[in-house]
Amino acid sequence: MSLKPYRLLLKNIHELVTVSGNKEPFLTGKQMNEPLILTGAWNVSVDNNGRIAKIWKAHHNDLHTSNPLLNESNYDQIIDCTGKAVIPGLVDAHTHPVWTGDRTDEFALKLAGASYLDIHNKGGGIGFTVRHVRDAHLHTLKTLFKQRIRTMSANGTTLLEAKSGYGLDCDNEIKMLRVIHQVKQDESDTIDVVGTWLGAHSYPKDISREDYDHDLLNNQIPTIAKLINQGEISPEMADVFLEKNVFDREMTRKILVKAKEVAGLAANFHGDELNYMASGELSGEINARSVSHLEHVSEDGIKAMAEHKVCAVLLPTTAYVLRIEYPPARKLIEGGVPVCIASDYNPNAHCMSMPFVMNLSCVNMRLTMNEALVASTLNAAASLGKSESHGSIEEGKCGDFVIVGNEDWRHIIYELVNPPIKHVIKNGRTVFTNSQL
Repeated sequence: MSLKPYRLLLKNIHELVTVSGNKEPFLTGKQMNEPLILTGAWNVSVDNNGRIAKIWKAHHNDLHTSNPLLNESNYDQIIDCTGKAVIPGLVDAHTHPVWTGDRTDEFALKLAGASYLDIHNKGGGIGFTVRHVRDAHLHTLKTLFKQRIRTMSANGTTLLEAKSGYGLDCDNEIKMLRVIHQVKQDESDTIDVVGTWLGAHSYPKDISREDYDHDLLNNQIPTIAKLINQGEISPEMADVFLEKNVFDREMTRKILVKAKEVAGLAANFHGDELNYMASGELSGEINARSVSHLEHVSEDGIKAMAEHKVCAVLLPTTAYVLRIEYPPARKLIEGGVPVCIASDYNPNAHCMSMPFVMNLSCVNMRLTMNEALVASTLNAAASLGKSESHGSIEEGKCGDFVIVGNEDWRHIIYELVNPPIKHVIKNGRTVFTNSQL
């Protein structure tokens, strides 16, 4: 461990996008288009705990003061950000990163006109991945997840939500949660991971629906609670796929309420993706933390989410791949809902790049670039219950940054496919560097 008092100094930042300046938990409405942007040579210091210690405007006489913050010999690392922009580390608030089994053929079927449910009903989709995950060793799943983390990190992600959901029985759901827990510990210097139990992702083919409902409520949830208490797994949220011919509204309510009561898991569920299921309304009734998808959310659902400050996690990659209607992002923003965007990384939507998701959101959901940044930083952190520590550049928060190799931060969205990410910083340590910039 270093004997120096500070871990990192970012100096002479041309454009510092802090997003928030008053520790707001999230931004809504017009605020989403007004993130805090500081220009004109700013400095940020990170202490040895990986937290932001100070943000200040650089002055020519800084080196002639006795303030230890201004003494460069007190830092382990110094990065000169002259001509560069700095934004918060990106937050990917909805992913399914623990899986194996190649589903490239399904992409070809979709291109030929097959729908998501067509493939699902033929034993493809989730069912295909379930079979492969059940057969896979825990070590194999860990190795694949860690490889994906490297790609996500190189694209600027410093906080990640990770779901189970390809086990669909108690043993294999727990196997996935163990993978998430162990990778979370192993990769803590690279990325922070928030685990989500998604045992109710689909109904398995080898058990009746009634028996699986019973297993979820009376076996999986109690087992998860026990293993959390023993420190063997660490999910923080529960998810359900609320959809026609999958989990209905009442069963979704039962699962999410019991997961909260028994295991302390916050509700964060799939809703209104392929059909209107009154998901927004339900989220308000059960005080959910967030709802994902929302392609078919109603006006009443938007009102309920705004009233109860439920985050909307929009997934433009899914609409893009499935060729379905995009979520009504503008209505949600104008309705006062905290809007987030995420990659929905999974075998069906193979995207690990939040800058691409931001671009897609601007082009196809009509977000401004400012709104897309807020949606993938502060608001995304709020959807995971982490906005007190992540999602903005403020004193006391995690020292997570993306250094953009341009004086205008918006190039991370504008430069499609190859965003100019110079460095990614996690807790004040460099975890990725592009030597070509």
